Amino acid sequence: MKLRVGIIGLGETWEKSHRPALRTLSDRFEVRAICAEVAHLAQQAARDFHADEVSGFRALCQRDDVEAVLLFSPEWYGPLPIYAACEAGKAIYCASAFDLKPEQADDVRQRVETAGVAFMAEFPRRLAPATVLLKELIATRLGKPRLIFCHRRVPQERSKNLRQREAECPAALREMMELVDWCRYVVGSEATSVFGVKHYNGGGDEDYQMMNLDFSAPGQVGHGPTAQVSSGQYMPAHWPEASSFRPPAALQVACERGVAFVDLPYALTWFDEAGRHMEALDSERPVGEALLLNFHRAVTSLVLRTVDLEDTYRALRIVQAAEQSAKDGRRIAFDFSARPTGD
Repeated sequence: MKLRVGIIGLGETWEKSHRPALRTLSDRFEVRAICAEVAHLAQQAARDFHADEVSGFRALCQRDDVEAVLLFSPEWYGPLPIYAACEAGKAIYCASAFDLKPEQADDVRQRVETAGVAFMAEFPRRLAPATVLLKELIATRLGKPRLIFCHRRVPQERSKNLRQREAECPAALREMMELVDWCRYVVGSEATSVFGVKHYNGGGDEDYQMMNLDFSAPGQVGHGPTAQVSSGQYMPAHWPEASSFRPPAALQVACERGVAFVDLPYALTWFDEAGRHMEALDSERPVGEALLLNFHRAVTSLVLRTVDLEDTYRALRIVQAAEQSAKDGRRIAFDFSARPTGD
């Protein structure tokens, strides 16, 4: 079944990921309309896909020939296109779920649930070939995760577009949400508490954030899986040699029967009693295609899917609690049927 879609915002990864994925999956997706803030880019994309250029996202969502909306960029819209798609009863693929303001996340979740539309947030780390294989190895060879170390270096200098977006949803918050979701997905269970730490440079700006996520049973901190998630903005972008010197693995997982090192999207090296193993994953389907295929299945299967929206909401709650933990100097426990509470 070919799904007729409208695109809102082209985004920073349009040329590298979304455009080629839609080209490859032309048997699954038919682009009917495109709306973007930069007119000449919208015109070019519309010509490329033989689609209509639409001047507003509300008009796009109301079109009878659009069954689903692909939000590839937040631009200046914020959550408004999501609300418009909900009102029109259209399925939603959201590449910018992590860009929502904290106070908007709960409202978006309620709107989507009330509308009863399929919603899929873009989680590229989950469907990266290295992560998919890691989950298979955990189930078959490595055993359950015990310790996870996840770190990302972020250059201090950012693009103009990203700096503009920081005013709405700080980059550090967005990055930590992505890393938190990745760890939750790898462990396969929900965190029960968090302890956060922040560091500030001489100018008073945050340059490092770390959180300890505990997946133990309530009241048994340290007796179950634990993840250390960190993001640093301490390396000047004009020091390229230093930035690239001995970068840590994006994800290191110590399991019951081995250790794995992951660098997205295709690098996975793991060790067990038999020694070192390296997997060649270059021939796997690109992440952009895998994500859109999942969305196609979610919509055409007629099974309501909003799990990814709940995952986004929970990742946000965890990061918010970590920030409160850093201020208070205490671990904060979770009950996702209520607000996080101190322990």
